[in-house]
Amino acid sequence: MDSLADKDEAHASPESSDSTAGTVTRERPLYTAEVTALGEDGRGVAELDGRRIFIDGALPGERVRFHYLRKRKRSAGGRAVEILQSSPLRVTPPCTHADRCGGCRLQHLHPDAQLQFKEDLLREKLRAAGGLVPRRWLPAITGPRLHYRRRARLGVRYIPSRGGVLVGFRARASSYIIALRQCMVLDERVAGLMPALAELVNSMRGRDRIPQIEVAAGDEEAALVFRHLVAFDDAELERLAAFGRSHGLQIHLQPRGPDSVWCLHPGASARLSYRLPAHEVEIVFRPTDFIQVNGAVNRAMVDRAVALLEPRSEERILDLFCGLGNFTLPLARRAREVVGLEMDPLLVAGAEANARRNGLHGVRFHQVDLETQAAGEFWRRYRPHKVLLDPARDGAMPFLKHMPRGDDRPQRLLYISCNPATLARDAEYLVRVLGFRLECCGVVDMFPHTSHVEAMAVFERA
Repeated sequence: MDSLADKDEAHASPESSDSTAGTVTRERPLYTAEVTALGEDGRGVAELDGRRIFIDGALPGERVRFHYLRKRKRSAGGRAVEILQSSPLRVTPPCTHADRCGGCRLQHLHPDAQLQFKEDLLREKLRAAGGLVPRRWLPAITGPRLHYRRRARLGVRYIPSRGGVLVGFRARASSYIIALRQCMVLDERVAGLMPALAELVNSMRGRDRIPQIEVAAGDEEAALVFRHLVAFDDAELERLAAFGRSHGLQIHLQPRGPDSVWCLHPGASARLSYRLPAHEVEIVFRPTDFIQVNGAVNRAMVDRAVALLEPRSEERILDLFCGLGNFTLPLARRAREVVGLEMDPLLVAGAEANARRNGLHGVRFHQVDLETQAAGEFWRRYRPHKVLLDPARDGAMPFLKHMPRGDDRPQRLLYISCNPATLARDAEYLVRVLGFRLECCGVVDMFPHTSHVEAMAVFERA
């Protein structure tokens, strides 16, 4: 049998307390359950005493001993502490913090099974949305499973009773910080720096006023952004710059909102970028800009997007929620005109600058609220042949409701989703109301070892 006994209670678990010296561990009664399924969030699902229980660290087919974390009338949350009967799909997590950290929930599940779980979830969401089934399923896009994260936000907390500053990710279902020694999914240039970062922050006068450190990594350079609520003095600024020099990292400071970020080291000449080689495009970004987290998967996703849309030299394409031009600029290499719409004016300015750097002239960008009636003007103004949609988790329903019907519809629509539930909802509207056909669909494994599911779906005008 496998033991999942607590390894590191000092690293802020739900049983520990910030308010007392040392660690306070509460004894909890243990229960036994048979796990029958995997929930959407990656927790094992069991039934006990008429209540559905979602158990962290448990897999289907396993018999586990667990304790409750919370109870409701019809459901409960729990945490496995011992595996009495193990699933053949269980593996040893690559990370020693895996049973506590909220960053990765599925490291104990074989990677192939993780992918199958995500594909099954996508199929089920589409099936539940009016029985939708694509004409063909696309093979999953996959990439490296370790050290793939080029964007992350590290939590920082000063706790005198724990010896000072903790730097890491939040514990599962908790506001506590796991004091990481190393993160196996972060970019390798930053993955082992949490203890050194904790020591650095602990040396600051305002160590209790530094709530987070953002990580942003490009192909050549990586950066840390220190959010700070009190100003650093000259000696502290020099320590921060020295940290950047010794680890080969850019150091940025953020005293207020995102537009207040400035580069301490190496200075104004610093830049971050990534390349899309197949399209001869380089995307320059600020350390606080949104970019796709997994660089290798993003390159494959852009390649597939261009292949699926098949842009032609006489066509106009509309790219909605276009960000910095991740898809817009590669499409502009082939189409007559590509128009990018984005809600964030800072991203629009960055996209325009990227178009100029890459020598692309048949592309334009607009800042527009994609949830208002004004968004409908762009359908009438541009009458696109094809459309790419890459919305946030809430999906694109407000914008889709402004889409024209009949022959004024685009011929093809590529939907890139980070939420299978809203993809399925929007897909049903596209098929049942707007008369599109769901041509193909497939999973994009942007976040290995997590339950996060991304997907691509193509809709053709029927």
